[in-house]
Amino acid sequence: MPTIGKIVIAGAGQAGGRAAEALRSAGFRGAITVIGEENHPPYERPQLSKELLATLDTPVAYLKPACDWSDVLDVTMITGAAVVACDAGRQTVATGDGRIFDYDRLLLATGTQPRRINTLGGTGARVHYLRNIEDAMQLRQSFHRQARVVIVGGGVIGLEAACAAAKHGCDVTVVESQQRLLARAFPGLVSEVVEARHRSHGVRFAFGVTVAEGTVDGVRLTDGTALKADIILVGIGVDPSSAVARDLGLSADAGIEVDGFGRTAAPNVFSAGDVSLQWSKCHDRAIRVETWANAQNQAICVAGNMIGTGREYGDPPWFWSDQYDLNIQVVGDMLNADHIVRGDAGSDRFSVAAMRGGEIVGAISINAAKDMAMFRRLVARQSRLNRSDIESTAYDLRKALIIN
Repeated sequence: MPTIGKIVIAGAGQAGGRAAEALRSAGFRGAITVIGEENHPPYERPQLSKELLATLDTPVAYLKPACDWSDVLDVTMITGAAVVACDAGRQTVATGDGRIFDYDRLLLATGTQPRRINTLGGTGARVHYLRNIEDAMQLRQSFHRQARVVIVGGGVIGLEAACAAAKHGCDVTVVESQQRLLARAFPGLVSEVVEARHRSHGVRFAFGVTVAEGTVDGVRLTDGTALKADIILVGIGVDPSSAVARDLGLSADAGIEVDGFGRTAAPNVFSAGDVSLQWSKCHDRAIRVETWANAQNQAICVAGNMIGTGREYGDPPWFWSDQYDLNIQVVGDMLNADHIVRGDAGSDRFSVAAMRGGEIVGAISINAAKDMAMFRRLVARQSRLNRSDIESTAYDLRKALIIN
């Protein structure tokens, strides 16, 4: 392998930060420069819709103190200056303020940007998007008793925000374009449990509609319904921040495509985190994985591959969501599969396994962390189990790990 003296990481989020740490842990002693658009060193993004919305005095959880990047890891951390251009021939990147950095290896960890609703321009409510620390701080300061909150999007982010708003005493309505919550990731049984828990805390729902336009005192939905709002939070998904990848000749509309080692089609350029389009064995297709675990674990693996480790990454997607007293964990792919319930679905503790062609490709747990610990390993191993064993809570799932 040729000598690697300089590594540039475009993106100072969790993936970029964990990659820099991993490079030093793996013994890399060359120069590492991390460049991020936000005015903050790397932090973990799940807190934006969780802890930071819960109380006004919750501090931001950074990956490490700012001084540690330079004093301990000898990493040049540049914040408030996004990478805006790349030159594959010269192996350089440029920031918006005109600085040029050359590299021997480049990691694109540029993340995503929230999708926006252009028709909200005429609303008298405060419109929020939840993507960075400032967004979370402004939103939680807006939550107060009897504030009217409309949340557009019934996904994980929207529902976690709804939970926080309801706990703050807000009047909350969630608008979801599908006919049920979390339809892109959850089986209907679990959607019903989540909806019921939110309704028990006063949250209302509008299904099968979306926002048609902003009004002086709120929004009008596509079915003509008018909702009054002081606060509007839009959580309708994200798009990959992959504009700089096109400078490298990469096709990146759906994300930056990588192989199992994190390599892109451009020489000496790798990608990791939310922006990367990677192969998922349990989905049997390439997907972007927008989870905390992937941003960390894929980045660590790819960082090693940048300096010659040669380890293929194949962890199944996994994420969690805490809503009221429900701890929800999801691994793998829950769609287009046979769903098998483990435990009492009428209780507050059960799991649902997803099986396709005799293979466990996913699972979801409600307050059943021990089940999920086993299912994560079973999905990763592409295990095959009998339906009756999955259904029986008397069956120890650890036995399945021995035979698979």
